[in-house]
Amino acid sequence: MNSPFFAIIIAVYEREEELKKLLESIGNQVFRNFEVIVVDDGSPTPLQEVVEEFQPRLSIKYYYKENSGPGQSRNFGMQKSEANYYIFLDSDTILPPQYLQEISKALEKNKYDFFGGADAAAEDFNALQKAISFAMTSMISTGGIRGRKQSVMRFQPRSFNMGISRECFSATGGFSDLRVGEDPDLSMRLWEKGFRSGFIEKAWVYHQRRNNLKSFGRQVRSFGRARPVLNRRHPQYRKLSFWFPSFFILGFCIAILLAFFGIWWLLIFYGFYFSVVFISAFIETKGLKSAILGCLAVFIQMEMYGIGFLEAQIKLNLLRQKPEKAFPQHFTHD
Repeated sequence: MNSPFFAIIIAVYEREEELKKLLESIGNQVFRNFEVIVVDDGSPTPLQEVVEEFQPRLSIKYYYKENSGPGQSRNFGMQKSEANYYIFLDSDTILPPQYLQEISKALEKNKYDFFGGADAAAEDFNALQKAISFAMTSMISTGGIRGRKQSVMRFQPRSFNMGISRECFSATGGFSDLRVGEDPDLSMRLWEKGFRSGFIEKAWVYHQRRNNLKSFGRQVRSFGRARPVLNRRHPQYRKLSFWFPSFFILGFCIAILLAFFGIWWLLIFYGFYFSVVFISAFIETKGLKSAILGCLAVFIQMEMYGIGFLEAQIKLNLLRQKPEKAFPQHFTHD
């Protein structure tokens, strides 16, 4: 039997309803030469019954394992397949019908070794989901490069919408011991081995993020902590722009302090910035509530990423702590 061209690997912990929606969208794909591998990462209630619902429609396999985090679970899934390419999707994504077809076309034309696409908010997402999606994808926030073709000359795919070739997996062993930042870490390791990445503009997914603003802040803070860890592992890819959220939030604190002394110019600058954020969010989300929440989400994103980044800089570079000691929850432990 010939190996499938794609293996869609879904590492999932709980999230039964999300998994159903994702599998439903996979079943509607125009391109059909693929298999699906669901790796249940230690859910208290196993998800096998959900997978069995789709076995008449899909070539799908289910594996249950002890919890080890998404990176190691994706590696487990790749070990169970002989596909030409492995595609990683998060359970909170939904695929448009042409998703795999567009990837197939792009790979035939460009021969990417690893690749990814953008994420977007669907029309039926609620206002908060649209706001967080705006914050995570906009060019005027730390979302930056996602979904903007002119800014992805050397694209770092994110694991909610990412694919690698079988050769890439053989050369690297897949994801490392990181639980946070494991996807840019893999991209940089692949670059270091000479593999070529690519942004596939039409291979986008609907990303129905499940955060409230509090959990969104915690998530973004963990991203900020991860960046100095990645800088230590891959110093050649350090950028001054990684400091921007930290400078942003420090500047905001200074602006508030100066305002008490009647010096307003810096606070006015922040007011202008968030006016631009509001207008951009309103145009993109087409809603007043989502635009207001978008401003709040961008502020939380800047604040918490910046704090996390500074926290990691202090622990790793001033206190000289090892990353595994400073942030043990960011690593997989045997």
